[in-house]
Amino acid sequence: MSLIGQTLDRTDGPQKVSGHARYAAEHTLPRMAHAVMVTSTIASGSIETIDTSVAADMPGVLLVLTHRNAPRLPDGGQGGAHSPPAGRILNLLQDEQVHYNRQPVAVVVADTLEQAQDAASHLRIRYREQAPKLDFAQARQHPHKPDAVKDSGADSARGDFAAGMQAGARRFDAVYGTPTENHNPMEPHATLAAWDGDRLTLYDSTQYISGVRNTIAKTFGIDPSQVHVICPFVGGGFGCKGSVWSHVALAAMAARKCGRPVRLALERPQMFGPVGARPRTEQHLQMAAADDGKLLALRHDVVSSTSMIEDWVESSALLTRMLYATPNQQTTHRLAALNIGTPTFMRAPGESSGSFALESAMDELAHELDIDPIQLRLQNYATSDPDKNLPWSSKSLRECYRVGAERFGWNRRSPQPRSMRADGKLVGMGMATATYPALRQGASASARVLPDGSAVVRSGSQDLGTGTYTVMTQVAADALGIAPGKLRFELGDTDYPQAPVSGGSQTVASVAPAVRAACDAARVKLLRMAIADGASPLSGIAIEDATIENGWLLQRSDHSRREPLAALIARHGGHPVEATMHAQPGDEKKHYSMHSFGAVFAEVHVDPDLGEVHVHRVVASYGVGRLLNRKTGRSQLMGGIVWGIGMALMEQTEYDLRNGRPVNANLAEYHVPVNADVRQIDVIVVDEDDPHINSLGTKGIGEIGIVGVAAAIANAVWHATGKRVRELPITLDKLI
Repeated sequence: MSLIGQTLDRTDGPQKVSGHARYAAEHTLPRMAHAVMVTSTIASGSIETIDTSVAADMPGVLLVLTHRNAPRLPDGGQGGAHSPPAGRILNLLQDEQVHYNRQPVAVVVADTLEQAQDAASHLRIRYREQAPKLDFAQARQHPHKPDAVKDSGADSARGDFAAGMQAGARRFDAVYGTPTENHNPMEPHATLAAWDGDRLTLYDSTQYISGVRNTIAKTFGIDPSQVHVICPFVGGGFGCKGSVWSHVALAAMAARKCGRPVRLALERPQMFGPVGARPRTEQHLQMAAADDGKLLALRHDVVSSTSMIEDWVESSALLTRMLYATPNQQTTHRLAALNIGTPTFMRAPGESSGSFALESAMDELAHELDIDPIQLRLQNYATSDPDKNLPWSSKSLRECYRVGAERFGWNRRSPQPRSMRADGKLVGMGMATATYPALRQGASASARVLPDGSAVVRSGSQDLGTGTYTVMTQVAADALGIAPGKLRFELGDTDYPQAPVSGGSQTVASVAPAVRAACDAARVKLLRMAIADGASPLSGIAIEDATIENGWLLQRSDHSRREPLAALIARHGGHPVEATMHAQPGDEKKHYSMHSFGAVFAEVHVDPDLGEVHVHRVVASYGVGRLLNRKTGRSQLMGGIVWGIGMALMEQTEYDLRNGRPVNANLAEYHVPVNADVRQIDVIVVDEDDPHINSLGTKGIGEIGIVGVAAAIANAVWHATGKRVRELPITLDKLI
């Protein structure tokens, strides 16, 4: 029986629960020193004076790095600013300018962390302030157009939007908003940097070890072969660790300057500002429909916040271009520049924020038309991609609607708001559609079958806690024909074959085909060795009649002809059998549009007097190709749904508009869901065959779980209360 799809327990689980899994800040090196990053307290201006005398003379202090003594870097430290997938404008103490609150302005290095923290508190910095731009409402009045949105243009148009609006029997016009949201993974960013001559080793918490290597090499003007990046475990990434931020290069600069390995771990408040966030958005939706619900026109205009030093686009209107069969459509993306840290990827960037607006608007339109929300979506079901004019590689959305609605009990929903109650609470039911692109890049892997019949398979990928170790073990063991317990999958090292960023839900779709190809090649080598070996029981048989099962070479048609792998390898000198393979997409995206789809159903209970909202249950059904592991896959989808609950009801970064400082930069005041907030979550994965995405028919699932959840909850809250909240999060003050 194939191991693919089985609910194999996490292979890295014992290391994690026993504390043996080492994260970036837990690695140690001889003579290691500790660094603390000092950040600005203003949002705009420059450093007038910085007094380091007291801090420099404190016990254990090795270095106080500022713009006055920092090494001058090639291209002002911006050599890696355009490295994919998102090279950043870094703040590397090359000048005195300040562009946002919590911008790095100094690094203090000492023998111990406590000494570094104490010395950092004794720096005296005086600024020359300028009036910052922090008011989104003002900045959105003068937005600018970005050069591009991902791989697409900033704007799109098809048909005649004005004519479509004019022809509509019903018209709808509303504005939706999402706030700035900050990443709060369990593990904050951390880097340990060590130089050995001109070679740099980095233990870094990252979603892209090869990206760190290449960006840091460009930043320092050295060859990528001189940079070695190690990252065996990541305590959550979700997008913020997909880019190289200033602290990585600052750790390397400090290590070179003081001649010792230096560890720099961000404090929790420093997760707010210098390492990105989901930007604020304002989204204007205009629709026109016939009486039967057929969309005749749709326009989605997005303004999102960005920094003063570079553009970052929240691609919220991209899903609007492809989700529904609308003949007349326009979308635009614009940016409002503020004195904030540059935004970044955050789980399902664009789709999560965009789906809140689009799917809320669809719900409002359904009510105006007196049509069931599911029926409205089916009425506008896109049987092919209307944006690219291509067929889908696979699409199971109709089945997701059907199965999800049946499991949820959608037919019990009374359509009128405030019409359902339970235990004195208002009950609301809402739903929304989910979608996310099925992405894939080229990746490489190696397979090495050892003399004892065990195997080591490697790829320079990352495991963000998503289960990459486990599913790659399943793919490799299945292809090699050995038990998972006899195989070790290794990742997180730039010395291994290169793999792409673990972002955009593409690790499984990219790396698994490479792992399978390498293991297939190693297996074929072993089979050919056996067939050509006169001492082997398989000698002379056709290769089609030979296989490997559970570590045994055997003849398919006669299982009595068999021998262990170890015996074959021993006869051939005891040398490991190895293969390295590369797998990459072909031209399939020229012929097919590739997406995952889903349907999310939410039931909320709302206190009629206090406005307190509880998400009583969520049922979500997904078509995501072939799941490699149903247990880890379900966990990923559940995690996205939990985050969607936080997005709908809690998450919002609050800024002090006087100085641009986030005022809730901690887990006490930046609220995320806890166990008491999460009740019943029922995840369904429908059977789906996608023969075009890759050799395994598998798609990524890390992002789609959050898409549509906030909208489904907002729609349920409206159904419960009759109050439509168009600005997230949905807090009780908006319902009372």
